Amino acid sequence: MISQYLDPKFIIETLGLVGIFTLVFAESGLFFGFFLPGDTLLFTAGLLSSQNILSLTPLLLGSIVAAILGDSIGYAFGKKIGPKLFIKEHSFFWNKDHIQKSHKFFEQYGKKAIILARFMPIVRTFTPILAGVGQMEYSTFLRYNVIGGVLWVGGLLLGGYFFGSVIPNPDRYLFPVIVLILILSTLPVLKEFFFNKRRSLE
Repeated sequence: MISQYLDPKFIIETLGLVGIFTLVFAESGLFFGFFLPGDTLLFTAGLLSSQNILSLTPLLLGSIVAAILGDSIGYAFGKKIGPKLFIKEHSFFWNKDHIQKSHKFFEQYGKKAIILARFMPIVRTFTPILAGVGQMEYSTFLRYNVIGGVLWVGGLLLGGYFFGSVIPNPDRYLFPVIVLILILSTLPVLKEFFFNKRRSLE
């Protein structure tokens, strides 16, 4: 039952544009939104838009705004909470491991992490929060936030739209394509996991 509610097509058909914007906003900057299917949601929405089920222009613009606002809220949250973030007790919605991994990613890539994290599940939710914790200048954060939001939303939505426009009966291939997107988006996380595990064994 839970998996049904996380199915991108089910979400879109049930909640429409408002649901898409809300979930993109939540996954972008609310710490409990890390489990939401942002990548597959946007790709599926683009595909459905190519079938005239959704209007592309408001979908594209609204999703970009939601992604940028979500990251900005995450930044504000991190700036307010600060170092307390790292000592917060583990809970169902709060996993210290996610924070630690995102922190390493942010330290490694610096400002570019705001853009790169957009394409990595879990990390994209916590990176703007960590930018706030690190007291990054907001004007700098916003610049990278806008670039990342446009590239992430635009790439996935237009990719889905193009796929739906050129492939006959695209619904037939939607599930394997979603699986492929999930695999590709989790590869960096898996790579980091196995790399750390290998180092710990050496």
